[in-house]
Amino acid sequence: MTSDTDQTEPVTERAEGLRELVAGARVVLWDFDGPICRLFAGYSADRVAGELVDWLEGQGLKELLTREEQVHPDPHVLLGAVNRGRHRSDLVADFEDRLTREELRAVPTAWPTAYADPLIRTWAALGVGLAITTNNSPRVVSAYLTTRGLLDCFAPHIYGRTQDLHLLKPDPYCLHRALGAMGVAPGRALMVGDTTSDLTAARRAGVLFLGYARSERKAKALKQAGAETVVDSLEPVLRLLWEAAGPAGA
Repeated sequence: MTSDTDQTEPVTERAEGLRELVAGARVVLWDFDGPICRLFAGYSADRVAGELVDWLEGQGLKELLTREEQVHPDPHVLLGAVNRGRHRSDLVADFEDRLTREELRAVPTAWPTAYADPLIRTWAALGVGLAITTNNSPRVVSAYLTTRGLLDCFAPHIYGRTQDLHLLKPDPYCLHRALGAMGVAPGRALMVGDTTSDLTAARRAGVLFLGYARSERKAKALKQAGAETVVDSLEPVLRLLWEAAGPAGA
């Protein structure tokens, strides 16, 4: 039988770890699709990926994808594969443009992540700098944030996909851009991300990492990759900020 002490100690340690991450952050770098919203919640990523594969097949270039990639539900995996096979070509530019258009079509049906909106507004109100560091198109991020009334919390610090696709996360390029523009040392920054590529980018940039995982599968992947603090809801983060703000923030 597990004692009450054995049960509460790990929980207490996790809570303290989260508290330290939140308290030490001068700047918070957010991944977009996952921590802020589910971009393809109402506009299936599987369907988008399938249509992009069909387009490649129509160009006679389906062989650029492995068999696994041809049925992969993530359009960004396909983009990486095309870039790998035809780096800096017109084909890559066309494929990226098609993906951006699909992302923009998904914005009206994206699902906000629970507690993300008030957490963003609270951090901004407390004077913490906020930036987006994502593999999505910056046009898409701006469009979504505008629909939620959140653009002013981040602008102009939105660092998304560029034409240099080899610089997508796990490369820390977008994190370095954010840190440089905001004039903050990596050790004073926190990244909120939901993938192992986010974690790797944060490590390479020297930035602390808070994992967000809405499923056991994602939580397991992050923990196996070495993420020390992973939450399945942003609510405890928001609660910590309210506690830190005291009566003025209540």
